[in-house]
Amino acid sequence: MSRRDFLVEIGTEELPPLALKSLAESFAAGIAKGLEAARLKHGRVQHFASPRRLAVLVKGLTEQQPEQELKRRGPPATAAFDASGNPTRAALAFAESCGTSVAALSRITEPKGEFLFYSARVPGRAAQELLPGVVTEALDGLPIPKRMRWGSGDAEFVRPVQWVVLLFGKEVIRARILDTESGQLTYGHRFHAPKPLRIATPGGYVGTLRTRGYVTADFEERREKIRAGVNELAQGLGGVAVSSDELLDEVTALVEWPVPLAGEFEARFLELPREVLIATLQDHQRYFPLAGSDGRLLPTFIAVANIESRDPAQVRAGNERVVRPRLSDAAFFYETDRKQPLAQRRSGLAGVVFQSQLGTLADKVARIRVLAGEIAEQLNADRTFAERAAELCKCDLLTAMVGEFPELQGTMGRYYAEHDGEGQEVSVAIAEHYLPRFAGDELPASAAGTALAVADKLDTITGIFAIDQKPTGTRDPFGLRRAALGIVRIIIEKRLELDLRALIRRAAELLAERSAGVPAPSDALQEQVYDYIMERLRAYYLEAAGTTITTEMFDAVLSNRPPSPLDFDARLRAVEGFLKLEAAASLAAANKRIVNILRKADRPATTDVKPGLLQLDAERRLHAALEQLRPEVEPLLARRDYTEALQRLARLREPVDAFFDSVMVMDENADLRGNRLGLLAALRQLFLHTADLSRLPG
Repeated sequence: MSRRDFLVEIGTEELPPLALKSLAESFAAGIAKGLEAARLKHGRVQHFASPRRLAVLVKGLTEQQPEQELKRRGPPATAAFDASGNPTRAALAFAESCGTSVAALSRITEPKGEFLFYSARVPGRAAQELLPGVVTEALDGLPIPKRMRWGSGDAEFVRPVQWVVLLFGKEVIRARILDTESGQLTYGHRFHAPKPLRIATPGGYVGTLRTRGYVTADFEERREKIRAGVNELAQGLGGVAVSSDELLDEVTALVEWPVPLAGEFEARFLELPREVLIATLQDHQRYFPLAGSDGRLLPTFIAVANIESRDPAQVRAGNERVVRPRLSDAAFFYETDRKQPLAQRRSGLAGVVFQSQLGTLADKVARIRVLAGEIAEQLNADRTFAERAAELCKCDLLTAMVGEFPELQGTMGRYYAEHDGEGQEVSVAIAEHYLPRFAGDELPASAAGTALAVADKLDTITGIFAIDQKPTGTRDPFGLRRAALGIVRIIIEKRLELDLRALIRRAAELLAERSAGVPAPSDALQEQVYDYIMERLRAYYLEAAGTTITTEMFDAVLSNRPPSPLDFDARLRAVEGFLKLEAAASLAAANKRIVNILRKADRPATTDVKPGLLQLDAERRLHAALEQLRPEVEPLLARRDYTEALQRLARLREPVDAFFDSVMVMDENADLRGNRLGLLAALRQLFLHTADLSRLPG
């Protein structure tokens, strides 16, 4: 079957830079999904994206669907015809749905009886007929939180659409997509190539835009061009570009024809904290700061222009004019903020609402001060440092610098606390209590910062659950998912022995004491918060790179609801190791069988076993093995050596298998039956000290 390349391009007003990459990837995925559903075979699917376009190129797309053989079973023959042999409504409706007559239907005989049957060979539809629908469906499925309208039409998209290209080989597919007639005309750079450009074939798309349109359409190619250009220019200036993947992605999404240019600012601004300079240059201006060989910032930056100017000096001067007042403002904020000690801002926290039912920031600080101090004591750390850091940790939210640069909350608190002479332990804890801010971020290093980070996050989660405002779907305004994952990471990766259940209850008590809108703590609230954090713990394990943890393994441990995440981790690692043993599958299956037997028993089984009622050799051997292993295993369980405990319990495989092969548990004799159920209950209880193995595959 003949094949051609297919190109779709949606030309728009400037697209949101932070969403550009994901939109392009989703568009390509939607096209691929639509082609699969349409049964159109194809080769590589490649996406392109620039500030003014989303495009997808499909290599080697078949021109027509394959012929399809339709087979449908209809109603039973007994229901398809009446006593006189005339077709019933059921037969007529079935024939009509197949586009044929009852007389043209055949019959098929199956074990359940005779049925009407329809079969036909349907020729495949041409790709040209199907592609507009595939494109439309892919566009409708893009992750666009809020769509906009333009002009007098009803079309909605992330930005107004200016042109649409639909090209199948050399053939233009005529369609109306997003209120725009398709064609083969695209547009290049807004200033370098404002006139329309004709795309002759899909394969010539990238080259045409590059050579005649001043557009590098491939996002990754453009990103690499920016990275290499910035690094080369930085090296020539004797520095190293301070960059990140996020900054590179955003700059790539802002330009179509990248041209790196250097700029300078006054050296006096280097007196500002490093983070302030980086926030000003990167977050506000999308510039690349430069650092010297000693790591200190230089009074130089690199901007990436979207134009190849005939007078680069003017572009450079323009960038410098823009950044100078930004840095001047930052310097003014920094100087002004330091005139008032951080501690003097505490009274202002009472005027800032954290959440209407949970009170002000002052209320929150009062709660986390107590909780952080108690956590610090549990970690054998100095309580006074954690409490003092808690008192000051939200004060920088009232500073002019954080008002202008919200991303510097905590960071500026540390600088201002150091300036006020608060001490290293307190200053560092103020900055660290927001950590980790995102997946993969660093964890707090100090004891005070660790205690405060856990307290702050747990107060927020418990408070929001207490007022029944827990997140639903994608809505999570207080960042509870991030906070819960942060608690999990801190406790497990820092190997902290903390009782999560007790901490949740204590957080709930403090909320009830200090917030009028919060009810008294309850077991139900504690379980809800525990379950929520455990679900984040599940994601922590299952989404880790190279993980061998499965949902069944996690659920096996969760069934015991361990109060300590560190204890949970030890149990899970033990189960992970157990499943590698030869005996694992057999013992897991035995635990499943035991659960079913105990569930069907006429009364709850005790773990008491009377040796005198053990009549068969197999049950006596199992009992003896249990009695021999129990004194070995129980000390291991007490010191949480679950791995070794399960290794030893694996020796039970042979007596357990022999028991189920030879012993009738549900004996007619009530005493024998009860004794055997007790033996199984004792066996299960010994395994349950680590995890519920009945939830494992086996």
